[in-house]
Amino acid sequence: MTRSEKLYKQALDVLPGGVSRNTVLRTPHPPYADFGKGCLLTDLDGVTRIDFSNNMASLIHGHACPEITQAVTEQLAKGTAFTMATEVEVRYAQHLCSRNPSFEKLRFVNSGTEALMAALKASRAFTGRPKIAKVEGAYHGQYDYAEVSQAPNPETWGSIDQPKSVPLAHGTPESALGDVVILPFNDPERAIAILSQHTSDLACVLLDLMPHRVGLRPADADFVAAIREWTTQHGVLLVLDEVITFRCEVGGLQERYNITPDLTALGKAIGGGFPVGAITGRADVMDVMNPLADQLLFPHSGTFSANPITTTAGLAAMEKFDAPAVARLNALTQKAMRGIENAISETGVKACVTGGGSMFRVHMKEEAPRDFREAFLTPEENQKLTMLLDHLFDAGFLMINTCSAALSTPMTETEIDALVSAIKTGFQKLH
Repeated sequence: MTRSEKLYKQALDVLPGGVSRNTVLRTPHPPYADFGKGCLLTDLDGVTRIDFSNNMASLIHGHACPEITQAVTEQLAKGTAFTMATEVEVRYAQHLCSRNPSFEKLRFVNSGTEALMAALKASRAFTGRPKIAKVEGAYHGQYDYAEVSQAPNPETWGSIDQPKSVPLAHGTPESALGDVVILPFNDPERAIAILSQHTSDLACVLLDLMPHRVGLRPADADFVAAIREWTTQHGVLLVLDEVITFRCEVGGLQERYNITPDLTALGKAIGGGFPVGAITGRADVMDVMNPLADQLLFPHSGTFSANPITTTAGLAAMEKFDAPAVARLNALTQKAMRGIENAISETGVKACVTGGGSMFRVHMKEEAPRDFREAFLTPEENQKLTMLLDHLFDAGFLMINTCSAALSTPMTETEIDALVSAIKTGFQKLH
């Protein structure tokens, strides 16, 4: 019995399902990490793999980045959290705001979920309206409203002209479902028709420009432009979820679109390996949280928000992730995607690859899905995807469980070539 197997048996006694987050679960048991260095991760049984998961796209510099480790170690000796503001909080906010002109003011929180929760509440406070709209299948954290229709299926999702608001968690209040409007991705005509039914009640449209669970395909420019135009026309806020996609460009994936959002939610990579979130955007909207205002519309605080460990790590990580680093990682991703496309062509397997920035996703589908319904896996596709993921895991590669990859700066062409070769071998086994 391996060390991981023994540990999992103990975990089952104290953790539901033996884990604290479902994404680490594997059959017959999860591997347990021992240590990471750069783009390599070694488990308790001594097996080292190239890590293309990077803690669900949060480790932009891989494991144990020397600059981050040194900065955090120095801060640990000074203290980890205070009932006082810190200088590094201000410095890091200034740095993040300098990366994008739409980031006029910013507040730190402790996770992407919390950032999105705050963005939705701020939108309601600013507009005085109750409803939000979001894309079908998009993941936006665990807030009741944000998770509606995160995982619908053909039996529950309803007509494409009027997608249903489908609960994720058992017991979700009907009142929450009634305040969430569901939009089809990359379908501007249908989306605008649906939005127009709720004009006077909508506080915001929540949009991820390359939603992972919808297929990790960048949103079409005409779809994004139509949403921005409609929201501006009707006084509805546009909230972008860049918790994952901020890594795609210096100022986030929104740089590639000719739009300015009202609010943006950040997380993952901006924490330098520590729990983090941030909400940023228009100064007048952000000021609903301003305790110095004549009327405070959205009281907001958090015990560990802007703690100096996270902000120190985040500042070190983002200063290192400058324009040349972003461009280099994006180029490696394009190389990987071209290699996978060649492997698909050479093996004749029914598959495709989508992505952008420093992320990509392999689908067991011949055509790249345009929306959640097209990305939805058939039982046969799911079986093939599981086989491919197991093959890659055994070959020494850790992927995100959708067969997605999020690159880190320690990676070189050597790791990319190795992954492409292993994927090609996996395709050969499937074909």
